[in-house]
Amino acid sequence: MQPSTQALQKDDTQNPAMLWVKDGEALWNKPEGAAAKSCASCHGEISRMKSVATRYPAYSSTQRKVINLSQQVNLCRVTQQQASQWPADHESLLGLEAAIAKESRGLPISPPTQRQLADAQKHGEALFNQRVGQVDLSCRDCHETLAGKKLGGNVIPQGHATGYPIYRLEWQSVGSLQRRLRGCMTAVRAEPYTHGAKELIDLEAYLAKRAAGMKLESPGVRP
Repeated sequence: MQPSTQALQKDDTQNPAMLWVKDGEALWNKPEGAAAKSCASCHGEISRMKSVATRYPAYSSTQRKVINLSQQVNLCRVTQQQASQWPADHESLLGLEAAIAKESRGLPISPPTQRQLADAQKHGEALFNQRVGQVDLSCRDCHETLAGKKLGGNVIPQGHATGYPIYRLEWQSVGSLQRRLRGCMTAVRAEPYTHGAKELIDLEAYLAKRAAGMKLESPGVRP
């Protein structure tokens, strides 16, 4: 990140992602669905979500699979609020997820110890190292082997997903980690996995393990 981008992220009065956070904070207290319940109805003040975002993806015993934070939000909407789930990368979903994640800003990423999660992390690592697309590149090729070099004028990062949901200047909006992963797949001319696909969840799980101990930055800002 250039110093100007770092400064933009650090100043909440300038960080454009804070607009989504404010919307998410309002949604936290807004009754929704047939149950007319808000997130606060079950969880209390949003400040009680401190450290929650550092532990996702995680295995859900009710869903019997590994899920990310946005999927947990939608699960609560359906089961607790009796409302319809939001589509992937919906403005409201991103806002609420960003507001929840902000409460954990500065805390270390701490994936839980679960057998099912470990299996997902292992599969995600294999996907991270797998060459795909017509360009025949893997995540590892760019974000480990070529990290620090430049591509299209931008420095190639080490690929630590510490700031999601994130505001990307190229998007001019906040987006999810899955949006970024799908964008990378398109860039190497591979067919991207659909939103919510197990492969993307497993990649998220591995990236969280790879970044374990690093501080959560959400909502981050990137080029």
